[in-house]
Amino acid sequence: MLEAIGLFVLGLVLLALGGDSIVKGAAGLAQRFGASPFVAGLVLVAFGTSLPELAVNLQAVARGQQALALGNAVGSNVVNFGLTLGLAAMAAPLLVRWRALSPLLLVLIAGTLLVIALGLDGVLTRFEGFGLLIVFVAVVAFAAVRTRREAPELQDAIAAFARTSTDLGLNLLRFAIAAVLLSYGSKLVVGSAPALGAGFGLTPLLTGLLPVAIGTALPEAAAAIAAARRGQSDLVAGHVIGSSLFNLLVVVGGMAALDGALPLPESFVRFELPAAAVFALMLYPMLRGDLRVSKTEGAALLIALLAWVAFELLMLQH
Repeated sequence: MLEAIGLFVLGLVLLALGGDSIVKGAAGLAQRFGASPFVAGLVLVAFGTSLPELAVNLQAVARGQQALALGNAVGSNVVNFGLTLGLAAMAAPLLVRWRALSPLLLVLIAGTLLVIALGLDGVLTRFEGFGLLIVFVAVVAFAAVRTRREAPELQDAIAAFARTSTDLGLNLLRFAIAAVLLSYGSKLVVGSAPALGAGFGLTPLLTGLLPVAIGTALPEAAAAIAAARRGQSDLVAGHVIGSSLFNLLVVVGGMAALDGALPLPESFVRFELPAAAVFALMLYPMLRGDLRVSKTEGAALLIALLAWVAFELLMLQH
């Protein structure tokens, strides 16, 4: 058990380092080959933080551990809102100027409800998976067009996120280092997760939902707290909503598209997916109202996360 914990923690460290390296490498290469800092920053703000989770899920799928991958994908969405956004708002109230985030949050809520409806028969088909991937492409296009009309200072903040050296050799090296770190990190996490989950009496689905999802989110939460204290509220909210859309549409949709028929456990459709929708719904009034997430609202998100964890553990006893 101690060995599994040690390997799991080491894997999380490697994933965090690999995620940082690949984001910098991608930003540098994108600009090297003609992308504007704004476009590169928009994509990286929205989806860059999901790359460690994607590495874990690809590794889990390759090992036939679909339940763990499913748990991690949707558990990450709950943790994005409850832990990452909750702690960031508690560190410093978030003032959100990025108007495009409200419609993207609606897409996330609608997409989660759609997956629930599609999963009522216990399976997500290849056709349905490709449909989710198409929705993701449309979301990226919408975000790019809509954000072009945002305030210049917001566009500058997004562009600044991607500014880095465009040296070809340096960025190829960053990619190579990231590939090694993400590969070994995901292998350690996925390899040790079953023993870790069994030690705590967790099913594979709950292992993905709780220790894996929370563990892979800790570096993001730390980065979000630092960003909130620097006044980068839009980047924090963009990370959370964009990463959640990526997990739902690309990770879950991609698994179905690749597998041909992705089994969805009944508890996943009845409890975990609705929980993810509820957490997204909790944020919507905050973005539609005064466009602020206060310290009190951040605390409410964190308390809701703790209540969800307690509920999942309680359900395990029955």
